[in-house]
Amino acid sequence: MTFLDTDCELARHSYYDATVRRPASAPALAADIECDVAIVGGGLAGLSAAIELADRGYQVVVLEARQIGWGASGRNGGQALAGLACEQETIEAQLGLDEARRVWAMTIEALTLIQQRCARFQIDCDWRPGYLSLAVNQRKARALQAWQLRMQSLYQHETAWIPPQQLPQWIASARFHSGLHDPISGHLHPLKYSLGLARGARQLGVRMFENSAVIALDAASTASGSLRVRTAGGSVRAAHVLLAGNVYLQGVAPVLESRIMPVGTYIIASEVLDAGLARSLIPSGAAVCDTNFVLDYFRVASHSDTDTTEHRMLYGGRVSYSTSTPMNLAASMQRRMAQTFPQLGGVGVEFAWGGFVDISMNRAPDFGRLSDRMMGSAATGLSNVYYLQGFSGHGLALTGMAGKLVAEAIDGDAQRFDTFSQLRHREFPGGKLLRTPALVAGMAYYRLKDLL
Repeated sequence: MTFLDTDCELARHSYYDATVRRPASAPALAADIECDVAIVGGGLAGLSAAIELADRGYQVVVLEARQIGWGASGRNGGQALAGLACEQETIEAQLGLDEARRVWAMTIEALTLIQQRCARFQIDCDWRPGYLSLAVNQRKARALQAWQLRMQSLYQHETAWIPPQQLPQWIASARFHSGLHDPISGHLHPLKYSLGLARGARQLGVRMFENSAVIALDAASTASGSLRVRTAGGSVRAAHVLLAGNVYLQGVAPVLESRIMPVGTYIIASEVLDAGLARSLIPSGAAVCDTNFVLDYFRVASHSDTDTTEHRMLYGGRVSYSTSTPMNLAASMQRRMAQTFPQLGGVGVEFAWGGFVDISMNRAPDFGRLSDRMMGSAATGLSNVYYLQGFSGHGLALTGMAGKLVAEAIDGDAQRFDTFSQLRHREFPGGKLLRTPALVAGMAYYRLKDLL
């Protein structure tokens, strides 16, 4: 079974898809058309860029291989967090402290952007504020508190420390030692948010085509600098192209594929919980992650339909670095949930799904221009092709900001975009045949460290 076959199977059992009403599908591209900017990928990054570009007066076309929000944008853990998947020291080492502060500030702006867009387009996506980062033992607690103090000192990022004696007020689990609370991060229903952004983009005149996988990208006219994006049914000629397909580009830009790795992550949704039990598990209603390298993440999600509101535990983890879905996924995830919350030991699982995130070697986001990654004649005519990838499982908020940054760059102000594009990235070692086994072996080491 191929990576894409596996992903299609995982997508069929999503709690998020079961709790939305999708609009009628957009048509597939069936003609040769023109626009100012063609966007490949109808996820959060592509939709965000489309909105920002339409606001600036550009004619925009979005090409989505399947359905809007079909990939990680509509299937993720729903946690919208400040910061990046990598530590700030990774950014500091390459760009210096001042630029690292600018990057951090943009991740905070990304959270504000979610609130602004929900208000502007009247998106009801079940937003709940608050995020708990929890340590499972004293050693990890010391590291987490050191992180908190450093972020407060260097980045003025304020979080509240939760010592062991106070932790039961925040979470009804004996698994954790201590932690911290971030009041500005939070969680939401990612597919509702994605579909809301798509509706907003359409209102601004953005044309969208679903079931329109891109099969080729080339220079339509070297003299004019225009580009052509081809699908099986038609093509789009544009002055600028944005590649926002992450792990789904599949040959459109091979030079980018070796810089990211598809990593599977999996989530279950419990049966409907008693309202009192649901509130007792995480009294603040915050999203939660532990601080292990191979981490668990979870939250109580609430969904209202007519006069009723359902509460479920959404519990994620069990990453796969081989692209193979773990055996007995629902049962194994239910056991992990019960280990954290023994009071859910008898609660069944109604949904079990997953998907693939695009990790980079250093877990930092990888934004840039395609011509910067190509040499000689291969780059001819591709200077106006931008790409956004490498969110590394931390993209629910950052994708929105990435779309804004690339729109600024296309509109002539690339200062903030280039802050990210200056980050250096390495290819995963081993080539197509060996890079996945090498990553599996490397992750086994980190799993062992988590256990010690």
